[in-house]
Amino acid sequence: MKKLASTFPNMVISLTVITIVAATALAGVYMLTKTQIEDQANQTKIEAQAAVLNGQEGQAIEVEADGFGGKMRVMVGLAADGTILGYEILEHSETPGLGDKAAVWFKDTKKPNQNIIGRKAGNLTVSKDGGEVDAITAATISSRAFLKAINSAAAQVEGCSGATQVDGCAEATTKVETEDHHE
Repeated sequence: MKKLASTFPNMVISLTVITIVAATALAGVYMLTKTQIEDQANQTKIEAQAAVLNGQEGQAIEVEADGFGGKMRVMVGLAADGTILGYEILEHSETPGLGDKAAVWFKDTKKPNQNIIGRKAGNLTVSKDGGEVDAITAATISSRAFLKAINSAAAQVEGCSGATQVDGCAEATTKVETEDHHE
């Protein structure tokens, strides 16, 4: 087989063919895995809803805030009175070893100044800003974003409860009630 001459038009044609083949392969893999990825995301949400409620009646609310590295999505479990029952971080782009510590930092029962479980959500701020919650060391921006997400969940519950319903409350909050099963 004769080798193509190294001319500009031949290079453009070669690169175009390679790009089309690569794009087609990528699209094919995406189409094959799209449903599985969506199913996994839904399963993660269901598991997070159960985890944040800790077997108690309340609402599991998915909220988002801008962290240091990008969007932080958090599932928050709140009792009717706004008490935090639990939380799970669904997605984040925070710095590994720093901002990603939020997944466990604010649940540490041995450190009451950083533990938010059992506190009322709504006005939580880091101690650096005059609040009562210790920020993650060297990750104050991530800590602020996390607490902003928690406070946002409380605002959604407050706006969706009572006689007046705010537009979008049904989508914004997912009420999950637990039942006692006796065998």
